[in-house]
Amino acid sequence: MTVPEVLFVCVHNAGRSQMAAALLQHHAQGAVAVRSAGSAPADTINPAVREVMAEIGIDIAHEVPKKLTTDAVQASDVVITMGCGDTCPVFPGKRYLDWELTDPAGKSAEEIRPIRDEIDRRVRDLLAELTAEPATR
Repeated sequence: MTVPEVLFVCVHNAGRSQMAAALLQHHAQGAVAVRSAGSAPADTINPAVREVMAEIGIDIAHEVPKKLTTDAVQASDVVITMGCGDTCPVFPGKRYLDWELTDPAGKSAEEIRPIRDEIDRRVRDLLAELTAEPATR
């Protein structure tokens, strides 16, 4: 049995995709391989994003924004975009989802918490779907 691979992509890989990757990794506990990347990565993770993740016990201080590569997309079963537009490569046989979420750039921790919570809800739904036992007859 292979572990599903999920790639989260946003423009800067400094907020939404980092939160999504950290949340899925946290909840999946190894049941899913997780990566994140950006089409135009920032130099660092958004400090307010690090703060709101630390509030729920998830430390992303060691994470760095990564450049989106075709290899990362090819290796993934599910690619979830968050506002990267046409810069995300598309390969046949991959499942693509686009999560429309507010960009946390320039927002306070108070404004980012609802974004984090919405990402957490979507991540939990995705995890339930990816790890569901196939129906038997």
